Amino acid sequence: MKEGILEVLIVNAEDIRHTNLIGRPAYYVILQCGTKEYRTKTSPGKHKKVLWNEKFKFNFPLSEWKNLTHIKFRIMDKEFFKNNGFVGETRIHLGGIITEGTDKGFIVLRPAPYNVVLEDDTYKGQIKIGFKFIANKEVQNEIRDFAVMPNEPRSICSCIKNLWKFPWWICLYPFKQENSKKEQKHE
Repeated sequence: MKEGILEVLIVNAEDIRHTNLIGRPAYYVILQCGTKEYRTKTSPGKHKKVLWNEKFKFNFPLSEWKNLTHIKFRIMDKEFFKNNGFVGETRIHLGGIITEGTDKGFIVLRPAPYNVVLEDDTYKGQIKIGFKFIANKEVQNEIRDFAVMPNEPRSICSCIKNLWKFPWWICLYPFKQENSKKEQKHE
């Protein structure tokens, strides 16, 4: 059976609404696509920018992808004394992503800012999200021929080649810095 995989990368949010009366905000995002739902880690909202940098995967059979119309991102603020506060949400239409991804086999959309919609249908802030859709992926796991097995011995040539990749000039940098300090003292 073939399935489609949608990878979602939530990077950050900027200038979103602060709902805490007391204390610092702590934000998280709830992603919902079809019947599946994920939650990001909680991140403090320092300097008007909230960082998550988390990736999530939604796996569905290709027949179900055609029925899914959008993905919803709800930004929430963690509260201590009451239920978590709703900050805003973003809905992204998946029709173009799924259609083009199915035609080409995959599609990658670099992270881009999307407006955050508040409860009163106004906009406040942006959330940056990236997408990758892979169509026609076989469900069974494949073993790749080029992968190195853990028990497989490494050759001496590969060890020497990796040794040459080491930037040797870093070892000389502290010595050069000490000499320049000594020269400045003597002047």
